[in-house]
Amino acid sequence: MSFEGFLRFMESKHCSIFDQAHTQVYQDMNQPLTSYFISTSHNTYLTGDQLVGQSDLSAYVIALRKGCRCLEIDCWDGPKLEPVVYHGYTLTNKILFKDVISTIEQHAFEVSAYPVILSLENHCSRRQQEVMASYLVSILGDKLLNSPLNHATTGELPSPDDLKYKILIKNKKMKFNRSEGATETNIDDSAEEEEEEEEEDDLDSDYEEEEGKKFKNKVMFWSPRPAQKEHKKKKKVVAEALSDLVIYTTSVKFISFSHSRDNQNSYENTSLPEKKASKLVKSAGADFVSHNQRFLSRIYPAGSRTTSSNYNPQKFWNVGAQLVALNFQSMDLAMDLSDGRFQDNGGCGYILKPNVLMSTKSFDPGWGHHSTTARNVMIKVISGSNLPVTGGKPMDPFVQVEIHGATCDIRKEKTQTIKNNSLSPYWGTVMTFNITIPELSLVRFCVRDRTGFFSSEFVGQYTLPFLSMKKGYRWVPLRARDGSSLDPASLFVFVWYT
Repeated sequence: MSFEGFLRFMESKHCSIFDQAHTQVYQDMNQPLTSYFISTSHNTYLTGDQLVGQSDLSAYVIALRKGCRCLEIDCWDGPKLEPVVYHGYTLTNKILFKDVISTIEQHAFEVSAYPVILSLENHCSRRQQEVMASYLVSILGDKLLNSPLNHATTGELPSPDDLKYKILIKNKKMKFNRSEGATETNIDDSAEEEEEEEEEDDLDSDYEEEEGKKFKNKVMFWSPRPAQKEHKKKKKVVAEALSDLVIYTTSVKFISFSHSRDNQNSYENTSLPEKKASKLVKSAGADFVSHNQRFLSRIYPAGSRTTSSNYNPQKFWNVGAQLVALNFQSMDLAMDLSDGRFQDNGGCGYILKPNVLMSTKSFDPGWGHHSTTARNVMIKVISGSNLPVTGGKPMDPFVQVEIHGATCDIRKEKTQTIKNNSLSPYWGTVMTFNITIPELSLVRFCVRDRTGFFSSEFVGQYTLPFLSMKKGYRWVPLRARDGSSLDPASLFVFVWYT
């Protein structure tokens, strides 16, 4: 083999750091839906910020092509009995509900055969909900799940395999009383998207700083609070036609873990804002894990995230939350972690939760656990190749290797900085990590350009699950902020663990 041939081999998929067996669906897909992490989008229709950003059908196409399996649709009354989709009480533009459903119908199963959940944030009158129901039935046709399955494979909820090529509706449902029959359910009593003041997590400030400054200048005049007060006065109920389409994903209000344990049905799910969910992770992590073994939980970003920034999803995956909703239009650390986690299992949008989250033994990810699967990991960052240069200026690259997982496993290490070399920088830096719960862990390689003593700029990154990381001399393909390939930019590393 010539040197050129050997180089091509080392940069081929056969030597990729990502296990190529994991580029196909290889996990058990016959467990109940509660047993999976599910790729989930928040305010899917938006392509920008939460106040003046554009609503666009293309956002649904992009999310679905990234393997997203739970999409959000904010539904409001429109003119001429045409429901519209937009972020209510803001300056975002409106798109037609029927166009959203048509777009989803066309692209739902392009990259994954597994079920799509449409999470409706429903603010419509009864009449327009009936119009919504008619569109769902007529446009989605046989893809719409409108009745329970005859034979679910396992558990109380069906499995992803049972629901292949099906679209589920997540919404509130009319209550049924044996003596009185169907009774009305107020959709505003437990509205999912409560606006609450919450400090944003500082995930990766270099991603957001420049956009945040521009955004503040643009929207400092805008305040949605008066509109919210008006919203609270309006009471709407679930239309029977729409209620009948809700089968396995009925939205109910979260009260407490004990209340859910005693009263919640397997087909009912709750939504929690990130601040409340974060408090529960800290105060009752083991109870949260147990709750998510039985029920679907959706976590969504705080209303204060007007720039469409994201929280760190890892802490909610650590307690087994299935529907951890992120703003897919944002280019930040959270989306890097999401892309990394969900490239596993063939990129199908469903990842089987590890045994540690499904065991009957009590597990709290906030504690220091001594697992039988703990790993001592050595990563040697050897060199880089063809790193992208912007503006023709010299680059001073360094590599940061990060472990994201249980609290006790979170760590990062850096190489030294190499001056004026983006073509073939050599580091030769050895890093060691002790990973207690590898099943939950992600490994992120991030290349940065040193711009000052305390400052640096993003160049490229690659994130993957620890259990998908191959041993030996490996090629790490770098990705841009938007997740696209930076080929031929790459890193050359050596990985070993015991």
